[in-house]
Amino acid sequence: MTIWKFKMCAFRCAVFSLAALSFIVSSLAAAENAGEIGKLPPADFRSIEGKWQRPDGGYILEIKEIGQNGTMKAAYYNPRPINVFQAKWKRTQGIMTVFVELRDFNYPGSKYTLQYDPKTDRLRGTYFQAVHGETYAVEFLRVR
Repeated sequence: MTIWKFKMCAFRCAVFSLAALSFIVSSLAAAENAGEIGKLPPADFRSIEGKWQRPDGGYILEIKEIGQNGTMKAAYYNPRPINVFQAKWKRTQGIMTVFVELRDFNYPGSKYTLQYDPKTDRLRGTYFQAVHGETYAVEFLRVR
């Protein structure tokens, strides 16, 4: 191999190595930025705010006063008000989850665990019916 060919091969290897290194660094930076879940813009976590209705029975879940730290207030109606013991939200790996626990007559610890689907503007998940000890798949549609 001549000196000229050797220098060209070394130059190409160096350029390729720099391009690969640049790609790896930019990928790591993007992954690190995606993990900044605690720094959500207000519009992002407040997208679940509002009234939601279960189409299979008319149950209403109203989500309000959403805090950036995972706090929120919620009301639940069937059709009368049912006591909401606790309500909170979290975001994990880009998925927003809502948790609501009911404690009232005929609702001794019944729980909703719902995920927000921004593409369809729906809350989908499960409802644990404490009286019977059964879990059901449910969804809520936004009331307009």
